[in-house]
Amino acid sequence: MNKPTVAVILAAGKGKRMKSDLPKVLHRLDGKPLIRHLMETMQKIPLSRTIVVIGHKGEMVAEELKDFRVEFVWQKEQLGTGHAVMMAEENLKEFDGTVLVAAGDVPFLSQKTIMGLIDIHNQNHPAATCLTAIFDDPAKYGRIIRQGGTDILADIIEFKDADEETIKIKEINTGTFCFNSRELFPILHRLDDNNAQKEFYLTDTIKILRKAGQVCRVWPINDPLEVTGINSVEELAALEDTIRNKKQMN
Repeated sequence: MNKPTVAVILAAGKGKRMKSDLPKVLHRLDGKPLIRHLMETMQKIPLSRTIVVIGHKGEMVAEELKDFRVEFVWQKEQLGTGHAVMMAEENLKEFDGTVLVAAGDVPFLSQKTIMGLIDIHNQNHPAATCLTAIFDDPAKYGRIIRQGGTDILADIIEFKDADEETIKIKEINTGTFCFNSRELFPILHRLDDNNAQKEFYLTDTIKILRKAGQVCRVWPINDPLEVTGINSVEELAALEDTIRNKKQMN
């Protein structure tokens, strides 16, 4: 990690399918909130700063994380992941380095994986590096479009905008990225909400960067469990079962 790195953690969402008014990242897994799992891992990584984007009942998230060294920025309207990252722009206007973006509801990202992503990004110097995974059932994750058989990332297509051929792709976007800070925020200002969800997608930065002649890359993870996010109470229960089974096997 030869460049300074700032983490931007997205934790503003309510979670429409969680059947609760609780912020999504505060739902509990294995005895503690989802975001706490991730923040405990982030503490082990030599980051310059950690910025947490809060929104829905953000005071509760801030209270949960009061014992961590973090800065909070508000996303008053939940207008998508690209819009959420844009909320950190003012805090990072003087920063020149790597921006790690991760979702607060992905509890099992490991220190090894996060540091590996940062290192590969800094070694290859692309404009962006996306952590990807191969899922047998990719469900509603965004799909990865590679340039031929290379590790060059051509595009990310969100599930709701994907055609039948794209849906057959098993490599997915985990929502974890590294960006060069000087290129990230100008690109975020060029996003539009011309898509099925009428949101400003962080994933659309890839298309814009590519059109500008920049190189973006993928870095696949070995264990898909690490990047399993939680979008519903059913997925939360399934992950709880997975953890319980692992503990019994050990």
